[in-house]
Amino acid sequence: MVTLGAVVGIALVALGLVLTPGPNMVYLVSRSVTQGRRAGLVSLLGVAVGFLVYLAAAVAGIATVFVLVPPLYTAVKLAGAAYLLWLAWRTLRPGGRSAFTPAPLPPDRPRRLFTMGLVTNLLNPKIAILYVSLLPQFVDPARGHVAVQSLLLGLTQIGIALTVNALIVLSAGAVSAFLTRRPGWARLQRYVMGTVLAGLAVRIAADRSRAAVATP
Repeated sequence: MVTLGAVVGIALVALGLVLTPGPNMVYLVSRSVTQGRRAGLVSLLGVAVGFLVYLAAAVAGIATVFVLVPPLYTAVKLAGAAYLLWLAWRTLRPGGRSAFTPAPLPPDRPRRLFTMGLVTNLLNPKIAILYVSLLPQFVDPARGHVAVQSLLLGLTQIGIALTVNALIVLSAGAVSAFLTRRPGWARLQRYVMGTVLAGLAVRIAADRSRAAVATP
C-alpha cells in the first residue's frame, strides 16, 4: 500500500527534522545536561505521546479540512516555510547558538518532566509542519486508504524521531562538552543544520501538490 520510495522519503525528512535545532532538541539537551539522562528519557516519553497525538489527528483525517479549503492549506504551507527559514536564520546568523549549548533548568519531578516533554512537542511548530505540510506529500490516494498510509508513514517518522532523540539524550553531555572545547565543530554543526532547515523551507514553499483525503 505504501511504496518504499514514500517510506524512504518520509524517513529522510524525519531524520533531517530531528537533527535540526528546535524546541524538542533544545529542551531534551538542556534537561539531560542539567538533570541527567534519566530526566531526559522521562521527558522523551512525553515527547513520544505528543507525536502520537499528532499522528492520531492525521489518521483521523485532518487533511480533509485542507481539501475543502485549499487556500488554508497553502497558507499553512507558506507559514511553515517561513518558520523554517526563520529557524535557519537564527541558526546561521552571527552569534547564533548551537542546540547543544544548554540552557540552565531547575530540577523537576518525573511527572513534570513528562508533562513538559509533551507540551513542548505539542507546541513545536516543526512537528505541526511535518504532519500538516510534509507527510501528506508522501500519501498517494490511488494506492489505497489514506488513513492507513498516514499511519504507516507517521509510525516511521516516530520511530526515527524517538531513536535519534534517545541517542541525543544519552550523549548530550558528552556532545555539549565536545562542542564547547571545539568551537569550529560547533559552527559546522550550526551551518549544516541551518542549511537543512533552509532546504526544507524551499521544498515546502515550492511544492504545488494538494492535500490528500481518505478514500472509501
